[in-house]
Amino acid sequence: MPAAPPAARRRPPQQASVDPPPAPRRRRPVLGAVWPYLLIAPTVVGTAFLLLYPLIRNTVMSFQHFRLGELIRGGATFVGFDNYSEVLNDPEFWTVVRRTLWWTAIDVVLIMVIGTLVALMLARLGKRMRLAVMSALVLTWATPVIAATTIFQWLFQSRFGVVNWVLVELGFDSYRDYSWFADGNSTFFILVTLVVWQSVPFAALTLYGGLTTIPAELYESARLDGAGGFQVFRHVTFPMLRQLFALITSLEVIWCFKCFAQIWVISEGGPNGATTTLPVYAFQIAQSLHKYDVGSAVSTLTVLILLVALVFNLRRMFRQEGEVL
Repeated sequence: MPAAPPAARRRPPQQASVDPPPAPRRRRPVLGAVWPYLLIAPTVVGTAFLLLYPLIRNTVMSFQHFRLGELIRGGATFVGFDNYSEVLNDPEFWTVVRRTLWWTAIDVVLIMVIGTLVALMLARLGKRMRLAVMSALVLTWATPVIAATTIFQWLFQSRFGVVNWVLVELGFDSYRDYSWFADGNSTFFILVTLVVWQSVPFAALTLYGGLTTIPAELYESARLDGAGGFQVFRHVTFPMLRQLFALITSLEVIWCFKCFAQIWVISEGGPNGATTTLPVYAFQIAQSLHKYDVGSAVSTLTVLILLVALVFNLRRMFRQEGEVL
């Protein structure tokens, strides 16, 4: 008989494998489980106190009879929708609403158009010039609201303002000692210029960041097909950044609609109510007339109007996003 192979003779007998016992499961300490929530608790509590409490308090006050007497001695009583009825039946309120919508539309359109043009310019500038322009935009954006408003007051001062001096030097003698803040249209124009000047940097820098994400191959293909500059923007840039445009527009609507400090510092809603928007109107009623209940009703209606506009815009944005996906 032939001998068995050496490997077969040397193979050790198989032994049953024994699995090691499972390691005991360590219980997660209770403090470790709640520690992340403890870290964010101050932020959540602070946000709720600074945002939710004023909103709830304002809403409750709008359903009460709350004048100067109730502010001092307390004891406000609920009057239902009487304050809202008083506001909605006042023709001045609807005049202010139309002015606020007009004010917001002008500001947002100018901000988006100028911001888009500046963003497209940044994409075509050289490295050094782009850095200089972006630095100027950041400095403009970082300027405090009151400081910027004071600067504009100096620029348009009647006797010693730079604007009047430049216009007179250019041959427009009618602007010598011209009082810009005495006329409603000129005051409205100054305020629009101020708000647009403060808001363009945010829109321009955000859109420029979006432009850097668009593949260069898309632009090259569009130009090979004979597309011009406007056609490239219409068929390539805007569709790629549609959601970003919608988001920036929504933020600018909020910013312009609730704008208060610039208007109050420069004109306090005047002259003759030409620059009175809903936030200024609510403040005038509450502080000048001491009708805190009616002012709260105007503030609540302002929030509702703004929410309706934003919900419409956001719904359209999400619907377009669903179509793209």
